[in-house]
Amino acid sequence: MTPAHRLYAQGLREHLAPALRALGFTGWRRTFSLPDETHWALLGVVERPASDRMRYTFDLGLVRKPDWAAAAFPGLRPDPRAVYGLEAWRARIGEVLPVGEDVWWEVLPGPRWQVAVDDSVAAVRHYGLPELLHRIERDRGGTGETYLSPAELDQVNGVLLDASVARIQRAELADKALVLTGAWTRTDAAARAVLRGVADGFLSAGDERFAAVRCLDTLGRELWLFDR
Repeated sequence: MTPAHRLYAQGLREHLAPALRALGFTGWRRTFSLPDETHWALLGVVERPASDRMRYTFDLGLVRKPDWAAAAFPGLRPDPRAVYGLEAWRARIGEVLPVGEDVWWEVLPGPRWQVAVDDSVAAVRHYGLPELLHRIERDRGGTGETYLSPAELDQVNGVLLDASVARIQRAELADKALVLTGAWTRTDAAARAVLRGVADGFLSAGDERFAAVRCLDTLGRELWLFDR
């Protein structure tokens, strides 16, 4: 029986990479990007090999091209699997899927090995690609004023991590509200309770620029509204 690592290499070469290119990505091996004048919109294949199977998932990232050029990192473009500290946004694909948590696909020996590859392509087509396009337009449009510095956001996210709640990916001011975006779902009662506490902390500061805190999922859908 053909071992998993050989089936995976075949799937990457003959199915996954051609499918990504058909969706508009350019690239080779395990890193791809969408053509755009202002941003590197990135997708990277992250692998976790085992003796009897190959597990993989995708990292998504957005880097402004002027920021990348100014940083003078080596390479033609950012590697979506690396963290540079200048990303406008980055996430595992599981964060933008309906499950809202890490997702890995497994290639196993046997006649149905390609099912995982086809399913992962569908995840990119229906969720990963639309999210990247949405992030490009949102970042390019400047829909709101950034509220927290990266260090301040890290402090808040540390509290969320301790409570096993997905991090805040973006915090900005828009229409007299503080808008928090993250990989949360409306049915996650624990996330709602923790974010209610976070919102109370922000509102207690008495910042006149906002009178409410809105929590959105990564597709921009409103989950909860907290006010004074």
